[in-house]
Amino acid sequence: MKLDKPVVGGPCWVELGTSDMDGAKRFYAELFGWRSETDPRQEAGGYTVAHLDDAAVAALTPLYQEGQPVAWTVSFAVRDADETAQQITAAGGTVMMGPMDVFDAGRFAVAADPAGAAFTLWQPRAFEGAGLFNAPGALGWVELLTREPARARDFYTTVFGWTINASENYTQWGIAGQDFGGLMTMDDKFPQEVPPHWLPYFAVADVDATAATAIGAGGTALMEPTSVPGGPRIAVLRDPQGGVFGVYLAGDEG
Repeated sequence: MKLDKPVVGGPCWVELGTSDMDGAKRFYAELFGWRSETDPRQEAGGYTVAHLDDAAVAALTPLYQEGQPVAWTVSFAVRDADETAQQITAAGGTVMMGPMDVFDAGRFAVAADPAGAAFTLWQPRAFEGAGLFNAPGALGWVELLTREPARARDFYTTVFGWTINASENYTQWGIAGQDFGGLMTMDDKFPQEVPPHWLPYFAVADVDATAATAIGAGGTALMEPTSVPGGPRIAVLRDPQGGVFGVYLAGDEG
């Protein structure tokens, strides 16, 4: 992505809700070199922040609700979580939780767009979000997969004011033209039971080697390493618990 730090309206953080915290820590440490630190406070519920050197890059959390799927969630920075939550509802989306304070770190809410793709809002206070983007092991792109692309464009541009850079085959989201993500239309290749969702992509030094490491650690390659015409080399992977994410060759940011 062309953003190198959290900015209002852009992606600022990603979290994995997982059924096996210890297994997830081992898998992502082997894959990306993450060092995990769990918040010791009981009220934090096992919230764990992954680091590359001193930079916070992502979070791992237990599943807090019965029936909650193992999944990565993308968070977008906002100036006012309560005001943005109202805008989401007015634009046809749903606010599923919050807004609420998270200690002194910030204020957040869980929401979904009109097609059901979930995301979170983050109004920063003591914690701004990820301390590193676009470097190997860090977030570098976010992609919305949806069956309703026109509705998605209307919703996100209304709520967040995103700019659109669209070609014949792909739509890119941006903040004042600084692209940070994209939109992919879910066609018949996607099983109907796969819901619309946001997919984080992490930068890596070698896509093929990363995919091989993921498979060796018990993961699955949902999309084998491939070179996108005019774009980066990418792969889509699933961790042993079912969390799906993408990787791309670092230095090929959109």
